[in-house]
Amino acid sequence: MSRRLVVDPIACDGRGVCAELLPGVVTLDDWGYPVVDGRPLPPELLAEVRRAVRLCPTLALRLERLAPGQDSSSSARSAALRTP
Repeated sequence: MSRRLVVDPIACDGRGVCAELLPGVVTLDDWGYPVVDGRPLPPELLAEVRRAVRLCPTLALRLERLAPGQDSSSSARSAALRTP
């Protein structure tokens, strides 16, 4: 089952730890807050993503399971709504 990384914009305070740990997955906006695209994560990155979720100082990151058939465009759309 595919997974994606999600940021809780209310909990996040823009420290940037996630972007340091996951430079290919997380970018920072102009204010230093994380931006994720909501696409399914490659299986080889899951261990690194789990580590970033554990190390987030404000617990603003989580891994979500994608339902079978859920495409990346709907994932990206819902992630964009949640990302500052």
